[in-house]
Amino acid sequence: MATIRKKGKTWHCQIRKKGFPTVTKTFRTKSNAESWAKIAESEMVRGVYTDTSEAESTTLREALERYQVEVSAHKKSHNNELSTIRLWKERPLADSSLASIRQVDIAKYRDERIKEVGPASVRNELALLSHLFTIAATDWNMGIQNPVLNVRKPKPNKPRERRLSEDELQRIIAATESSELPAIIRLLTETAMRRGEVFSLRWDSIDLKKQTAHLLDTKNGESRYVPLSKRAIETLTSLPRRIDGNVFGITPNAATRAFSRARTRAKIENATLHDLRHEAVSRLFEDKGLKIMEVASVSGHKSLSMLKRYTHLSAEIIAQKLG
Repeated sequence: MATIRKKGKTWHCQIRKKGFPTVTKTFRTKSNAESWAKIAESEMVRGVYTDTSEAESTTLREALERYQVEVSAHKKSHNNELSTIRLWKERPLADSSLASIRQVDIAKYRDERIKEVGPASVRNELALLSHLFTIAATDWNMGIQNPVLNVRKPKPNKPRERRLSEDELQRIIAATESSELPAIIRLLTETAMRRGEVFSLRWDSIDLKKQTAHLLDTKNGESRYVPLSKRAIETLTSLPRRIDGNVFGITPNAATRAFSRARTRAKIENATLHDLRHEAVSRLFEDKGLKIMEVASVSGHKSLSMLKRYTHLSAEIIAQKLG
């Protein structure tokens, strides 16, 4: 049976029922308190009642802080997620309780945000928020639904098809002020490794005699051996050995900025450091003549559909094979 009392200008409703924790909520009017009590007690009798009191007293900002410590900190993408978490904490929605955030609120955020950034950024931001709500509903047992699930996501941009010629690469190398960037560019184009994989290389994981690099921690969660071409071996042997055992001392973001500056000085447009992986995969098909599964074992793609996104073969090369 519900107990409703007036305290000051608000009405407090408390429900005590065997088999359920005591639930207390505050309302502006007595009628609202009575309506809620009637619905809650009915749900308890039918066995469908869900206690959302914790979600009602937890703001999105507080949930983001907990998510950062308990969930994001254990992800490989933790550093990248930090900026997204900070972004959400700065939004007005962060002051709302988890229980009060509706699908229409998320849709409104999407429509406003798409005017500021590209579809990929919006999709990533919504993905993080969706995972937070899933964790809140399951691991944290807050008894709420995920309002992000049925929100229409912006269509992703078409995959990039930028290829870089050897001349362009040499011009960028000649224009760089970073002592390590030339070697990074050569390794990326020779090995088809991801940017993060190249920067995580350590000398104790490289076997120059067997011409392999052992990657222990990759994006897809599996370790793999990357074959090293003669040119890749020459690039590695030209580098000085660092005391800390790392192959490179520059950070991925610093290298990306250095590449951008060098590209501008070389007067080359619309090229990114990540495009070198596209170029490398395509060269494995065109120049080395490797088959799909061989390329996948080198690049680390788990799905052939993903591999296709990174492969943009030259029509002229294919025409030569046709005869």
